[in-house]
Amino acid sequence: MSSYVGGNEVSDNYSLRGRVFNRIREDILRGRYKQNEALIEVKISEELGVSRTPVREAIRQLELEGLVTSIPNKGVIVSGINSKDIEDIYAIRSLIEGLSAKWAAQNITTEQIEELEEIVYLSEFHLSKNHLEQLYELDNRFHEKLYDVSNSKILRHVLSDFHHYVQRVRKASLSSYERAEKSILEHKNILEAIREGNYLKVEALTNEHIINTSKNVVDKKIMENLKLDE
Repeated sequence: MSSYVGGNEVSDNYSLRGRVFNRIREDILRGRYKQNEALIEVKISEELGVSRTPVREAIRQLELEGLVTSIPNKGVIVSGINSKDIEDIYAIRSLIEGLSAKWAAQNITTEQIEELEEIVYLSEFHLSKNHLEQLYELDNRFHEKLYDVSNSKILRHVLSDFHHYVQRVRKASLSSYERAEKSILEHKNILEAIREGNYLKVEALTNEHIINTSKNVVDKKIMENLKLDE
């Protein structure tokens, strides 16, 4: 259904499959599609204005990631992310995110440090105004900047996906003023260690930051409010 003028047909098709996959995955992770809900190829293809082929291919990829399950005689059912998945993701992040930050500290430039300083400054400003949506976006930017500067495409890919998978609980976590305030302070401490060039301290503080976030995120009230296990 979608048409392309010019360009390479192979790369265009790959790009289309990628966009369809990202859209469906985003809808699952944002809760638009609920757990145990059926994904209907025809309906999705009509909604996105594409043929059923890229939708079918996207669903296969989603099944490999464990976000959907194909059940004989029932079709494709949304598995989504449950509370156990959230706990697992944070346990893994607590072990490897510090490594990414340490590598970032070893590679970082003055200009990139200034970018992190701006993110922390804006975070404090929006906290004072209780702008929770902006705080969530700035938290993303802080971590994504460290992933970029780490200069490891492997770590960046893994950690960015983890960030994406837990976006709903992260947003709920940062809706707490107390946790948002502590999170910004932890970012400031990480930034200060980067300025000092103390790579081991950067790693330790980042690991501690993820552990603290995990303690708040896996709070049963947050899980229950988001109905992750229904």
